[in-house]
Amino acid sequence: MKNKNILKFSGGLVLSVAFSTFAVAQDTTEKTTTTKTTTKTEVVQNADGTYSVIEYPVGKEVTVELTPNSMAGAKGMARIMRMADGTKVYVDLNGVTGETKSFYAYAVDPSGMPTFLGPVMVENGLGKAEFTTPMNQFMLVLSPNEGLTTIDTATPVVFRSSVPKGYAVVANRPSSTVATDEKQVANSQPVASIYDVPLLGITRREKGETEIRIKFAGDLAGLKGKAYINNSKAGVTKIKMRFDDMKLAPKQKRYVLWAVSPTKEFTKIGQVINTGKRQEAEIRGETALADFGLFVTVEEKDVMQPTGTIYAPFGRM
Repeated sequence: MKNKNILKFSGGLVLSVAFSTFAVAQDTTEKTTTTKTTTKTEVVQNADGTYSVIEYPVGKEVTVELTPNSMAGAKGMARIMRMADGTKVYVDLNGVTGETKSFYAYAVDPSGMPTFLGPVMVENGLGKAEFTTPMNQFMLVLSPNEGLTTIDTATPVVFRSSVPKGYAVVANRPSSTVATDEKQVANSQPVASIYDVPLLGITRREKGETEIRIKFAGDLAGLKGKAYINNSKAGVTKIKMRFDDMKLAPKQKRYVLWAVSPTKEFTKIGQVINTGKRQEAEIRGETALADFGLFVTVEEKDVMQPTGTIYAPFGRM
């Protein structure tokens, strides 16, 4: 193993360690209307706007109002543009009062898991920021607190995205379920036992960056990978991964990097989609976990917990 400092990817992500059910979304309901031939399910937003996860369409910019929670006179909006290789988020705040000089932006998925997007610095009542995330279904939350692992009624929230006109709210999906076709069904076998990988031993490592080389096999034979683990910053471990020879790997698949905690909870670090047109691809993220395991799955579609074949579990460093 040797130290290197390379890689880039779209956006930094501090990812939560808890796949807890989104407490604020507990009031989200579904209304079902049955006819002789079809059943229609309509997802309804909470009356107080606390659950506003929507799916962003590819190639269309969506303007989302950021509703202030407890800051009179403050206004916020976000422009969100989903593309084939990720989603751009542009945040614009004004009228911000008080002593706070920064907020922390999170994208909250349908299972209630917050993904850290980055800080929004405030000066003279104004705040602007730009982020990138691989997610396509989420709501935006701005909080004065960094390192959130869950969002609930006790979480300090300053701004929360509303549902733009013409968009339907995505149903809340507790993290104990996984997607199968168009339905959400419980696992017949615990996810933790299916994706059981060793911890890396981060806590016993000296500060600095460590390179790990990955050998792919089976359907991914020929694909090369390197991961870089950097625990120089107190309380945060940076994770970077590079895939080489992508043209040798199956096309139109999602290659997802996961971190698993000692209690077998999974965090999606990021993903790349192999279109067959590029030779290299990179993933970059951060986690507040003190120690964790890493592995790669190949998925057919966007998922928020592992469902596909597991490749390259990383051994202890």
